[in-house]
Amino acid sequence: MSDPNPAATTRTSAGSRYLFLFLIGLVVGAVATVMAVRAIDARKDHFPDSVMTVQQWHLGQLGDNVKNNRCAATDTLPHLQALRVMANNAEPAFPDLRDDERFTRHASKLRAEIDATLASPPLNCQGVGAAAAKIGEACKACHQDFRG
Repeated sequence: MSDPNPAATTRTSAGSRYLFLFLIGLVVGAVATVMAVRAIDARKDHFPDSVMTVQQWHLGQLGDNVKNNRCAATDTLPHLQALRVMANNAEPAFPDLRDDERFTRHASKLRAEIDATLASPPLNCQGVGAAAAKIGEACKACHQDFRG
C-alpha cells in the first residue's frame, strides 16, 4: 500500500528534524552560557566578599549566643578574636579604598571596638549583646558610606 499523501509525511519528518536541531541548539547554548558565566566568575576576586561573610557570621554567632543564653567567655572570646583577625584584613581586602581616609577611619574604629571588648570581655549576655551592637554599629557606619 502506498501513502495517499506523500507530502504530509515529508513535512512532518522535516518539522521533527527542525525541532530536534532547535532543541540541540538550546542545550548547546545553555552549556556555553554556564561555561562563560563560570569563566567570568573565576576571574573575580572573592577575598573582599569572603572577609565580610566571615565577619558577618561571627557577629551573628555572638547574637545567637545571646539568644541561647550561652554567654560564657569560652563561647564569646573565639568569635571576638576571629572578628579581630578579620578586621585586620579590611584594608587588604579592599585595595581601591586603602587610601581613602573615611575607610581607614571606619576600619580603625571597628578594630578599636573589638579591642575594647577583648580588653574587658563581657561576663553576661547583656554585655555580649551590647558589645555585639557596638561592633555592628561600626560595621553599619562603614557600609552606609561605601555600600550605598
